[in-house]
Amino acid sequence: MTGRKAGPKARQRGRIEELPSGSLRVVVYAGQDALTGKRNYRHEVIPGNSQESWNEAERAKTRILNEIDEQRAPKTKATVDVLLTRYLDNLDVDVSTMNGYVRKNRLHISPLLGKLQVGKLSGETFDSFYKVLRTCRLHCGGKGKFIEHRTKAQHECDERCKPHVCTGLAKSTIRQIHFILSGALQAAKRWKWITVNPLEQSKPPSPPKPKPSPPNAEAAAALINEAFRDLDWGMFVWLSMVTGARRGELCALKFDDLDLDTGILTVARSIGQEGGETWEKDTKDHQQRRIALDEETLVLFRAYKLICEEKAQEFGVKLVLGSRIFSNSPDHSTYLKPDSVTQRYGRMCARLGLETHLHELRHYSATELIASGVDVRTVAGRLGHSGGGTTTLRVYAAWFSEADQRAATSLGGRMPAAPVSIGQDGTATTKIEPKLSGPYQKIAADLRGAITCGALAPGTPLPPVVELANRYGVAPATAHRAIAELSASGLVRVSRGKRAVVLAPDEEPDVADVVSIKRKRKAE
Repeated sequence: MTGRKAGPKARQRGRIEELPSGSLRVVVYAGQDALTGKRNYRHEVIPGNSQESWNEAERAKTRILNEIDEQRAPKTKATVDVLLTRYLDNLDVDVSTMNGYVRKNRLHISPLLGKLQVGKLSGETFDSFYKVLRTCRLHCGGKGKFIEHRTKAQHECDERCKPHVCTGLAKSTIRQIHFILSGALQAAKRWKWITVNPLEQSKPPSPPKPKPSPPNAEAAAALINEAFRDLDWGMFVWLSMVTGARRGELCALKFDDLDLDTGILTVARSIGQEGGETWEKDTKDHQQRRIALDEETLVLFRAYKLICEEKAQEFGVKLVLGSRIFSNSPDHSTYLKPDSVTQRYGRMCARLGLETHLHELRHYSATELIASGVDVRTVAGRLGHSGGGTTTLRVYAAWFSEADQRAATSLGGRMPAAPVSIGQDGTATTKIEPKLSGPYQKIAADLRGAITCGALAPGTPLPPVVELANRYGVAPATAHRAIAELSASGLVRVSRGKRAVVLAPDEEPDVADVVSIKRKRKAE
């Protein structure tokens, strides 16, 4: 009886090697890299060379083989393109967020991974994928030699058509792509398309280190002075520094959100923009927050609102309920576009020779608050950071040592001085009077703010003393003292039996009044 001829020996999928150190290394073939075509292997080192070590190595080899087999036995042959389409269709996110996901999928995920089957993805696949993204944003692998044309349409090349230079994607962008893939593969696992999430076997991109670079005191003063050449723009930049609000939140503000009596600004909405399309939406954390404003800011906004109302009357309209604080319309019925605001800020910085951008005013507000001793939870509340201050602590921790060395003062006291007046030629000065606290001082501050912003022009009489007393709920003598303060500062002229009149910048105040006020202050 003749036996059957022995068949070829089955190929072993894994092996155990003895290392020079005496340890054991498990090597298991895991297929070809889907991007590079190279053979992939899974490795695991087992210390020691005893019988128990060999047994543990055999168990490790079996476990790795099972992991590979489970991943290669999906219930669908769907590709990454199919998965991303299905995932994004079911995703409930903001319009701008969705557009960002779609753009990253179109530019980076689909060209490199789109045709691969979800069940054939591996940790090595994603490690290679991230390496490609770190090397070149156009996925040339670092070997591309071609011209980057300024447009895909027919054109004549100029200096904008340059030889390609490999530049990898930013760490933050790669992490965003990682999170898109993570969400999609988690959904695939939930839908039973796969049994193992291959992304868990890869090393996620490291997060970028926060490097906030807010303007220093000199740069902040230069920005404020330049911005106030246009009152509307100056108020926008000022409020951005004071509150640290996002640009979309500032664009969405209404006069109804600003309570000038309590000094509270309510941030309840934002403006989103994608290309030329804009829309009103919730804030980033989908919650409204209340921000307390300092007295100097309130004085400026009282005068600013008055000027806005007067401009509206000149056009035969008026500010109504829901009017925007910052607008290009006479009746403030429209909001500013966030991208336009960013572009204008960039042009202003370029004129000043500053390398900064609008979002760094948010950093300015945060770092100044921290440096002045304000606790992190309060800073997080003003900025709209979720997590009880975790994000604030992670991003702005570098400034805590400074906070221990500097005296705790309010943010308003640290702000650069606002221009007292803006001349016909566009020049501005940045001297502001010290903050005031008493009843008559508050009246004087409000009137000074109206004169500062031009609401009360030179030659304009101030409201009667009795009217001021009724408006602020004080005695006539208190209102009279406020006007005397302005006279001593050289802002108004006081004549017996007549209403005080605003002085022009080149006019001299009444010397007698100045001497009288100085004597009263000395006596106090």
